[in-house]
Amino acid sequence: MTPDAIRSLAVDILSGIAPEADFAALGDDDALREVLDLDSMDFLNFIAALHQATGVDIPEADYRKLFTLAGVRNYLSAGGE
Repeated sequence: MTPDAIRSLAVDILSGIAPEADFAALGDDDALREVLDLDSMDFLNFIAALHQATGVDIPEADYRKLFTLAGVRNYLSAGGE
């Protein structure tokens, strides 16, 4: 997946979780939970949806790497490393 495709996928997933959010104003380095007002279950649903869409295993120890769109892009571009 290209970095742009990964970002698009992440935004698509997040728009289903937080449909009222303004994704046009979401920067790559913004903290997703803060900016989108995601609770812990919302974030877990996001992680699960990323896994389902990409097939990349995301261990709990790596969740902190996915707190921003840039982090999601970097993590998934590297295949979960």
